Amino acid sequence: MSKREHWGLGAKLAVAAAPFALLALLSITLTLWMSWQLDGGAAAVNEAGRMRMQAYRMSLLVATGEREALPHARREFDRSLELLHAGDPERPLFMPLDNDIRRSFDQVRGDWRIYSERWLDAAPRGTDGLRDDTARFTGRIDALVAGIENHMSHWTALLNLLQLATMALAVIGAAVLLYIGYLFVLEPVGQLKQALERIQQGDLGARVERGSSDEFGTLADGFNDMAEQIQAMYRNLEAKVTSKTAELQEKRERLEALYEVTSLIATARSLEELARGFVGYVARAVHADGVALRWSDESNQRYLLLASQGLPAYMTDGERCLKADECHCGAPNAPPYARVIPIRTMGGEALQYCGEAGFETLVSVPVRLKDRLMGEVDLFFHANVELSAPTRSLLEALATHLASGMENLRLNALQNEAAVSQERNFLASELHDSIAQSLAFMKMQVEMMREALATHDEASARTMLDELDAGLRESSGDVRELLLHFRTRANSEDIEAALLSTLRKFEHQSGVRASLAMRDHGLPLLPDVQIQVLHIVQEALSNVRKHARASHVWLDVQQQPQWRFEVRDDGRGFSTDGRPPDETHVGLRIMTERAARIGARIEVFSTPGRGTSVVLTLPASDPTLLDLQPMQAAS
Repeated sequence: MSKREHWGLGAKLAVAAAPFALLALLSITLTLWMSWQLDGGAAAVNEAGRMRMQAYRMSLLVATGEREALPHARREFDRSLELLHAGDPERPLFMPLDNDIRRSFDQVRGDWRIYSERWLDAAPRGTDGLRDDTARFTGRIDALVAGIENHMSHWTALLNLLQLATMALAVIGAAVLLYIGYLFVLEPVGQLKQALERIQQGDLGARVERGSSDEFGTLADGFNDMAEQIQAMYRNLEAKVTSKTAELQEKRERLEALYEVTSLIATARSLEELARGFVGYVARAVHADGVALRWSDESNQRYLLLASQGLPAYMTDGERCLKADECHCGAPNAPPYARVIPIRTMGGEALQYCGEAGFETLVSVPVRLKDRLMGEVDLFFHANVELSAPTRSLLEALATHLASGMENLRLNALQNEAAVSQERNFLASELHDSIAQSLAFMKMQVEMMREALATHDEASARTMLDELDAGLRESSGDVRELLLHFRTRANSEDIEAALLSTLRKFEHQSGVRASLAMRDHGLPLLPDVQIQVLHIVQEALSNVRKHARASHVWLDVQQQPQWRFEVRDDGRGFSTDGRPPDETHVGLRIMTERAARIGARIEVFSTPGRGTSVVLTLPASDPTLLDLQPMQAAS
């Protein structure tokens, strides 16, 4: 099959311009030829005129008898005649190719032969007839000149006509070339420009019609291909943007789910609250039709349903406590990652509640804390689903967060239980060391008063009664003081307010004036340390109230280089002898035990009649306490 030849833009322009170029070349050639002919004719006219002048000169030489100059003049005339006959291409000089001019030239040459034979060859006898012969001969030359001039006039007219034709050809050629340029160049360029403007305005369907097979046709095809590719890329870009938007939306939902679950774990105060909230968040995050949260016992043999959503009542009642491997739910030996289980694969011996409820797919996610299986999250779907890698990762991360939250709740419960137990031990210690001993002493007094009454010893009975009254008042004071101690709360940043409150309560209870002096500035104390310090100060004030009989109490607090608390009074004092407190000094023993709990030390300085000083010195401050304090306060 032969290929179809296509004319290029250059070939079309060349074909369109070739006739005009050829005509212009022909016209220029003709113009040059005619000009050359006219130049040759003009030179021939000049030469013929010269011959006439030579004829008159020779006639004059003959008439005057100066025959010695005739040979030279004759040779000049012959040379001019030969020049007209042969022509001179160097000038140029030639006679036009015309028969009349040739005949006239032949007559001139014939008359020259006759004239030269009669008047030049031999000396004439007279000059009669010389003028007439010379006039007749020059007339022949004038006839030749007139013929040449007539011929030149004809060629001049033709030259002017040719020049006008050349001008008309130039105008017509320019118009034709302009039209062809518009048709083949400007119009395709305009179409391309319009198409480009439409594309710039957003019309990606703009195309250029292929109107020719030249370069502009190829350019139109290239432009259309480019526009098609841009349109296809735009469609792909829209699809990619839609896909990326959906992906970002999915990631945002996952992040929201993680944030909500994290917030729930941080704020949940009970296992039920955490389980119900987690089930709701997971159902929304993965669009599950039903969710069940099951918790396993220590042996992983039973799974308790903590919370559910989207499950029918008979299913929650029937699966409230599952045995291990009773169905696909509750599988202690399952792999530690999310599993997708088609419900139709369940055997006839397994529980069929989920199949009866219309669920098609089960997704089981184990809840593990390190290597310990704590339970599982079961998601139910009415359709067949496949988990994507991000969804699987999200479910496993949520399950890990849930395990951490449940463990935190357990640890918080244990911590609260330990705190309650410790507080009870403190309370029991306080009761045993103060009120219980007072009650035991009063019980002994009651027995002794009974014996006195039995022996009718009224004086002893009255003494015992006074001692019982004093013991009851002291026990009542101890109870009030104990209640005040347990109602005292420490400030997590500044202990000064709590110390002032303790001194005001002491003044109200005992009537003894109390003063507080704070010196320097130090790092804040941890809440637990503050509580122990307050209890020690309260116990020291209690000993002042019970035993010192003081009129003034001073509490001096030094914060740098380490915390130091000193309780001084102006009471009666006692002798310490440098020995540690024994069973008779219950208050000192209690303060010593409390100081040991916080790594502090208690020093007692007392002189009989000059008061007592109890000094509590804490260990050197640790800058890391500032970072630990907010965490411990939050826990």
